[in-house]
Amino acid sequence: MYRFEKKSPLKIAVLISGGGTTLKNLLEKRRDAALDIDVRLVVSSSSKATGLRFAEEAGIPQEVFLAKNYADTKAYSEAIFQRCRAAEVDLVVLGGFLKRLVVPEDFANRVTNIHPSLIPSFCGKGFYGHHVHEAVLDYGCKVTGCTVHLVDNQYDHGPVILQRTVAVLDDDTPETLAARVFEEECQAYPEALQLIASGNLVLDGRRVRRVSN
Repeated sequence: MYRFEKKSPLKIAVLISGGGTTLKNLLEKRRDAALDIDVRLVVSSSSKATGLRFAEEAGIPQEVFLAKNYADTKAYSEAIFQRCRAAEVDLVVLGGFLKRLVVPEDFANRVTNIHPSLIPSFCGKGFYGHHVHEAVLDYGCKVTGCTVHLVDNQYDHGPVILQRTVAVLDDDTPETLAARVFEEECQAYPEALQLIASGNLVLDGRRVRRVSN
């Protein structure tokens, strides 16, 4: 059994690849005192990621790591996690980071991600962004949602921290469904991070349970 240690504030690094909407949401929640985090570092897999501007505006150190500059995924991952170690973060938060990472042993249970479906449905390699919502509609699902989970070394496989559900409407398009799922993501990710910060979570096998201090 693994218990998450209480951290106030929870020191995090946020990894992005594009627009940085997750980063923006977390910074807004921090500003409104709804989330007890200290964003120590923002890492991008692309120098063109527009989300970097949110880090710049907030005065947060930012770095770009290009996968093409490294021999393989392991070397690329190690470079990123070494920078996270230097920033002394408690948790690495993936926010639309589209490159595969190899999680080192010292970061086990210290990396989170959010996925726009109810894992284990519509997840794994190739299931990201609009691909997820298209698959949900093609399958004829009546309910979908989002999942915050711990990251291990398989795609969308780590233990689930929490999930939120969204009804699929008869007239939904991938775009309208994505918008409603994202509204839930904006609540789910901060809620999950606050639970981690509070020390009110334990990991028992694959089950993440809430407990009292």
